[in-house]
Amino acid sequence: MTSQTEFIPFPSRRSVVHSTNGMVACTQPLAASCGLKILASGGNAADAAVAVAAGMNMAEPCSTGIGGDMFCLYYDAKTKKVSALNGSGRSGAKCTLKTIRGDLKLEDGQSGEIPMTSVHSVTVPGAPAGWADTVAIFGSGKLSLEEILAPAAEMGERGFPVSELTAHFWASGENKLRKASSNFSEMLKEDPSVGDGFRAPKAGELFKNPNLARTFKTLGKEGKKGFYTGRIANEFVKVVQDLGGHLELEDLVHHMELGTERVDPISLTFNDEVEVWEHPPNGQGIVALMALGILEELERSGKIPKFANMKHNSTEYLHAIVEALHISFADATWWVTDSNEVDVPTKQLISREYLAERAKLFDPTKASHIQHHGSPAHNHSDTVYFAVSDRDGNAVSFINSNYGGFGMAAIPHGCGFTLQNRGANFSLDESHPNVLAPRKRPYHTIIPALVTNKYDGSLHSIYGVMGGFMQPQGHVQVLLNQLAFKHNPQKALDAPRFCIGAGMPDAGEVTGQIVYLEDGIEEKVVDELRSMGHNVELVRGIKRSLFGRGQLIRSRMEGEQVVYSAGSDLRGDGGAFPAW
Repeated sequence: MTSQTEFIPFPSRRSVVHSTNGMVACTQPLAASCGLKILASGGNAADAAVAVAAGMNMAEPCSTGIGGDMFCLYYDAKTKKVSALNGSGRSGAKCTLKTIRGDLKLEDGQSGEIPMTSVHSVTVPGAPAGWADTVAIFGSGKLSLEEILAPAAEMGERGFPVSELTAHFWASGENKLRKASSNFSEMLKEDPSVGDGFRAPKAGELFKNPNLARTFKTLGKEGKKGFYTGRIANEFVKVVQDLGGHLELEDLVHHMELGTERVDPISLTFNDEVEVWEHPPNGQGIVALMALGILEELERSGKIPKFANMKHNSTEYLHAIVEALHISFADATWWVTDSNEVDVPTKQLISREYLAERAKLFDPTKASHIQHHGSPAHNHSDTVYFAVSDRDGNAVSFINSNYGGFGMAAIPHGCGFTLQNRGANFSLDESHPNVLAPRKRPYHTIIPALVTNKYDGSLHSIYGVMGGFMQPQGHVQVLLNQLAFKHNPQKALDAPRFCIGAGMPDAGEVTGQIVYLEDGIEEKVVDELRSMGHNVELVRGIKRSLFGRGQLIRSRMEGEQVVYSAGSDLRGDGGAFPAW
């Protein structure tokens, strides 16, 4: 059933999709249908986004799920206000640095990290509360959570054909599922012809997940209490503790009672044209804002030409963005952590004064290999992303993730979902701001983006590029594709990208010095970047998944009518789907 073993070569054959009644852009057509059903039933963008999130969990569990975390940015068309929800979970009350270092057999003074396959990487799932709170806070009020989750639950009960790339990634994670817990068969397909009778589903094959459907129904009927207490919570804690973890029922109840955190989104005005909105730390969206601010300072100072005068993906263009991101990541890997636990100088990090100072580290002639963070306080200065809009002009930029593929991959008995491994991002260095501590949230890679027009606050676009530490890098590149090179939404996503580092911790050094360039970037540019001191590797074929999978919905007004134009990444299975 596989149509092609490698990704489609450039250019994409996908066209921009237009609509006036709303749009869903995601990597799974079946998940999009869940959202479109909700829009057709009178729900708004927020209601539809939660339906898509559940549908994505069902159709692409190797990337996302109810056992993970979520973040969203919501644009209210009436007020032109951008709001944010942080749906990330925390470590357990008994997850002290001393306890976890001891469990990992680390001696005093010995450096180390939490393995992505370790039960100690599991944090409390924030997605269930996040879904419920998204509907409660931003929803239309016309549909219940039970109604919103019903299309995805029906998919799990009736069975659904598995999409092409999802089948590839599901197969890649099969052994991880098997090793993580004894309940692995819940998320594999029964097949008497193979060893133990279970395997990953192949492209086009039907897969049923009645246990996940039951989980959705419980959350829908009982709300957050149905997940964070009772049967699901008990099974969650049991599988964690059976594996030697320290999460307890009280940790789940604690998260339920706190609820999803409403936070003030952070923004940066870019080129006096648009305002770019991101989540504040513990999310890494600040990396994108810092990089954009540094690039703007480089333009102002004349260190680089105006972007409009550069050739797209030329040597000078890529060198400038790579260096700006290196500087930004150097700061973020130190400063991004739970801002409720640590004083993170967010405003100073994206201030013009600080970014101008950091921009001085840029050398237009060579790679600088910057690894040290700045001190603004002293200067006084596989995840899924999807986008949903509705006929009234409201829009949601939404992201949900297990972190690394299936996450830690353990499955609570009878629940049909895997546990995330977000805790692997904690530092085990007691002097680090992102150090592990009880009931703390780690550095988070998943970030939605939203752009408004500076002149009137109207919606410009919602977009995101999933893929670990690739995400802020994708945000910068896709935005510049639109603004500097006037790419339409599909072309902005199709264009070859670069990624600093491996993207995910289990693939290599995530913010290391290797610059991965995607097939489609000229060989001449590759050679010239190497001559400047960049450690460059060219990536082809299926390995291009490193560069993430993005979705983008542009918005404009034609008279009194909102018109949406959307693109969906050719590196994923899905597309952009209009509501009618």
